[in-house]
Amino acid sequence: MEPKPGPARVRILDAAHELMLTVGLARATTKEIAKAAGCSEAALYKYFASKEEVFIRVLAERLPKLAPLLHALAAEPGRNSLEENLTEIARQAALFYEQSFPIAASLYAETQLKRRHDDAMREMDSGPHKPIEWLDTYLRAEQSIGRVALTADTFAAASLLLGACAQRAFAYDATQDGVRPPVEEFAARLARTLLGGIAAAGESV
Repeated sequence: MEPKPGPARVRILDAAHELMLTVGLARATTKEIAKAAGCSEAALYKYFASKEEVFIRVLAERLPKLAPLLHALAAEPGRNSLEENLTEIARQAALFYEQSFPIAASLYAETQLKRRHDDAMREMDSGPHKPIEWLDTYLRAEQSIGRVALTADTFAAASLLLGACAQRAFAYDATQDGVRPPVEEFAARLARTLLGGIAAAGESV
């Protein structure tokens, strides 16, 4: 793997992303990441405190931007239609999980590695539960302006949408053709179905 030109931090994240996809998270050591980035391991630690932090930054900066979308929508409820917003959330989430699942899957094969990553994510206030919390926050914001029914369980709705998007990342590998449902159609169908359960009276579904 040839080092790419550019600032060291960018090269490190690019190298880490590629290695995590090709050799897996467990085998993508800081030494190997630094080598692929064309820098020393000491240089890597100038930018990142640990491999766990590199992993978290790869998820945040090299994969579809789910977090910024959810934060932006929560800050401005009422923008666009609920269906448009939920469709875009589902689309971005499906792509995020599709790309992050191959990287994170190896965590579950090594108990000590997963425990170390879980500890690091807690320290950094990160983790796979965060998108559910952010989507719940957005739905409650829409609930506060009357676009989501007051009786709707926003946490359950967030869990259902993101759970379906996460399952799409791995559930179809064993089918005859091994092909996932097309992301655009999948996102639209998921959003319409969820809206049927949570939209306030008078909101288009």
